[in-house]
Amino acid sequence: MVFAAAEACEDKKAEDTRILELDAVDAGFTDFFLITSGSNERQTQAIADEIELRMKKDFLTYPNSVEGRRQGEWILMDYVDFVVHIFLTEKRAYYDIERLRKSAQTVDLKQLKAKLLEKTAGMRAKPAKKAGAKKTVAKKEVAKKAAKKVVAKKAAPKKA
Repeated sequence: MVFAAAEACEDKKAEDTRILELDAVDAGFTDFFLITSGSNERQTQAIADEIELRMKKDFLTYPNSVEGRRQGEWILMDYVDFVVHIFLTEKRAYYDIERLRKSAQTVDLKQLKAKLLEKTAGMRAKPAKKAGAKKTVAKKEVAKKAAKKVVAKKAAPKKA
């Protein structure tokens, strides 16, 4: 989702887009910051609209909260796993969020794509084997429970 949001920024001609991977100890509330700039309020609002549209269309998700959209100077969009900061160039220089998050690592879009592909390939390979084994075990447990119920029903009338 972070990669798709970064691509949406690039499509709307955002400037100096950076992805910061936050340290889990330092910031437990999110994994990534996506920070980008626009040259005027209309552009920052268009960037925010494009990100929201892509997240809705591609991932069926909406931001948990959005702040500053009306003014357009600093728009913050919280998607829980990542937070998007869209600044006017002057405001970004003033607040300098990158300086505040010294422990965060800057992730290049190419690096992020490579990490995502590697992680996705690893995740797809592992569950396929476990899922089949879990289904077999689950089917056996259901069969045992059904057999116990049948035995219990047959035993009940004899006692009465």
